[in-house]
Amino acid sequence: MEKACHFPVELEHRALWATKILNFDVQDTGDQHLLQLNELEEFRLDAFENAKIYKEKTKKWHDARIVHMEFESGQKVLLYNSRLKLMPGKLRSKWSWPFTVTEVFPFGVVEICGDSGNPFKVNGQRLKIFHEGIVEQEEPSTHLHDPT
Repeated sequence: MEKACHFPVELEHRALWATKILNFDVQDTGDQHLLQLNELEEFRLDAFENAKIYKEKTKKWHDARIVHMEFESGQKVLLYNSRLKLMPGKLRSKWSWPFTVTEVFPFGVVEICGDSGNPFKVNGQRLKIFHEGIVEQEEPSTHLHDPT
């Protein structure tokens, strides 16, 4: 099976032939082509600017919803176990049992220590405060009186 092959010179010759046949002015078509290229560049710059604005708004929205938590040394915390996302158990907790905060660094870095005694640093966003014991709340009671 044979395939036709066109050289760039043939294509350019055909383009010139088409402009002559259709009575196009080469200068006007060249100017029109430059205008179209400039319009494309403007569309590209507008799209880039819109993407930049969208990213700024999304970042502002995300940052407004981040919960900033303050930790103190000696405080008990739970650590989020991100490895469970691969094979999550339906009733399995994603929080590892209490660790003790040993030191708090700037920019949200917290050093915690577990039962083994080896301290390690984690992002403060992966921690939440551990409340010991069961908190019993008084339930409102309604006393019913016997009808007379």
